[in-house]
Amino acid sequence: MFYTASKERRPNTGNTEHNNTQEWAAMIKAAEMGHNSWELLVVVDQHGLEESMKFKMRVEGTLHVGGLMLKLVEKIKAPHDWSDHALWWEQKSCWLLKTHWTLDKYGIQADADLHYTPQHKPLCLQLPSMRTVRLNVSFSSVVFKTVSEICRMLNIRRSEELSLLKPPDDPKKKKKKDKSTEWQVDEMLTNDILDITATGVSGSPGFYSTSMTFQTENGFQYNPKNPLAKCQLNLPPDELAKMYLPLDLEDKAIINAGWLDSSRSLMEQGIQEHDRLQLRFKYHCFFDLNPKYDAGRITQLYEQARWSILLEEIDCTEEEMLMFASLQYHICKLTSMSSDQNNRSDEGDIDEVEAALSNLEMTLEGGTADSLLEDITDIPKLEGYLKLFRPKRLTLKPYKDYWFVFKDTTISYYKNKESASGEPIEQLHLRGCEVVPDVNVTDKKFGIKLMIPVADGMNEIYIRCEDETQYAKWKAACILASKGKTMAYSSYRTEVKNIQSFLQMKSLAPPSGQTSPDPDSMDMNAESFVSPRYVKKYKSKQLTTRILEAHQNVSKMSLMDAKMRFIEAWQSLPEFGIKYYVVRFRGSRKDEVLGISYNRLIRIDMSTSLPVTTWRFSNMKQWNVNWEIRQVTIDFDQNVSLAFSCISCDCKVVHEYIGGYIFLSTRSKDQNESLDEDLFHKLTSGQE
Repeated sequence: MFYTASKERRPNTGNTEHNNTQEWAAMIKAAEMGHNSWELLVVVDQHGLEESMKFKMRVEGTLHVGGLMLKLVEKIKAPHDWSDHALWWEQKSCWLLKTHWTLDKYGIQADADLHYTPQHKPLCLQLPSMRTVRLNVSFSSVVFKTVSEICRMLNIRRSEELSLLKPPDDPKKKKKKDKSTEWQVDEMLTNDILDITATGVSGSPGFYSTSMTFQTENGFQYNPKNPLAKCQLNLPPDELAKMYLPLDLEDKAIINAGWLDSSRSLMEQGIQEHDRLQLRFKYHCFFDLNPKYDAGRITQLYEQARWSILLEEIDCTEEEMLMFASLQYHICKLTSMSSDQNNRSDEGDIDEVEAALSNLEMTLEGGTADSLLEDITDIPKLEGYLKLFRPKRLTLKPYKDYWFVFKDTTISYYKNKESASGEPIEQLHLRGCEVVPDVNVTDKKFGIKLMIPVADGMNEIYIRCEDETQYAKWKAACILASKGKTMAYSSYRTEVKNIQSFLQMKSLAPPSGQTSPDPDSMDMNAESFVSPRYVKKYKSKQLTTRILEAHQNVSKMSLMDAKMRFIEAWQSLPEFGIKYYVVRFRGSRKDEVLGISYNRLIRIDMSTSLPVTTWRFSNMKQWNVNWEIRQVTIDFDQNVSLAFSCISCDCKVVHEYIGGYIFLSTRSKDQNESLDEDLFHKLTSGQE
């Protein structure tokens, strides 16, 4: 029986040889690869392909990332330039850019989901002018570098002042209502940018650099090939009304939470190709604005300022709104003219070298050229009667007359002129103070609000001047004193003239010798130049008349001058540059608002929107973040300390804002345009 069964189960010699061959091949392969090898799946993404390619490769932990990419390209066997591709680890949301690292060092196992994908991908960018372009940008570099790359393409210097903002997801908090229209890509502008960028050389200093700047015969204020240097015409009132959405401090805090982390890449923050982001000036300290190289930068700054006024993202008075409207009208008027007139700024501008030579010539001949300092032994002094008011809660004391003396960087005030030889009632040391205009030209109100730093914040003091001339002199002196300078500096006279010119610009009355314009003879859509709130308040003819009256004070300005004046007026607004965040201060039981400006932090009561305390960066000793409890702690001089946790955003956003402003304060004109990127990340990235 046993014999019979054995005979029936005779082995198949052919199959046995085949199985032995497979076993030997597997043993040889395992010996070659080592016992710690495994199969790794890599997905290959390529532009233009609807479906991705998938490849399985047997690897071991000692294989470095560069070797894995080489094996992958050899296995693909497709003629293609793979130099821009890199490995992306989906589960960990990180790029494998350190090609000398091994798979073991990265912690990659068989279950890793790797993508071999292009590092540069298309991104829809809404510019400050609200126009949208589609550009190929780096999704693997940190955002700080990506923004620098974008600004190089857009011919915008000082990229450190800009960043990328992700619009809020909550539809109730979105400023845009019709995504299909507002975010429509401007293909013509995109092609213009790409055409100009293509003429440059990769790795070149950028086509805005001095060696590549286009010049006219009498100057070089505009780059004629910069497509961003041309202003946008104002939208019709009905389209503007669709975009307008009143925002309280909490709404603004939600929007400000969308700033991307500058120390991480786009993909690490969940941004995918063709996503939509806003490019905005994040840090409101604009360094070295030079019409020679900054035609596009100045125009985009003007556009961001214009939209912030029209959409009431920043508060301004009715008088100021009409002044902004007159400047917009003037800029639109000049923009509509011939290209020759548009591309020529003030012909009075001369080259810096010629100015320096002229200055030297006048000095040698005993002329009155401007110098850095006048006679240091004869520091000017201001004296006169002014009104003083100190705001206090539950009191409404009126302004009171005092005799004021301004010398060096200190204001002293006395009961009257006769008592000026004795001790003053009080001395105000203005170094480091905040100078805020409190002016209404129409009502002949010329006030200066001084916010003077003290141990626990800022003291507010209001000074009222008699007329425009006195106001210009005293405000100019206060501005210089806040920077630690005296009236001996030659820039004092220039500051006085600028303030007087600004007051004239704000005046709604036509200059002497000019008659009021006839609104019926002018073709103007006045509702396009003011926010929708003022459209409801005034009839069209009333708005037209008031804008035309204000326009007569700016009608002689060149296009570049008008843009610069608009930016300067925007900067003079009390709320300029303040970003709001909802926080909870240590020891407090209620949420409050923290305002962050270029030079100070402001604690604001959420219910009243009034400032409670102010701390200046100049008095800051150190700040740090406890990443475990997500709390920011800041120490100031005189043992003042504050701590808060962020409610409306991650504390990293606030930490980066503070560190970013500290970083920007280190810039100087003596430096070249290269930045210490390591210092930026040291000040802003933190240690999580």
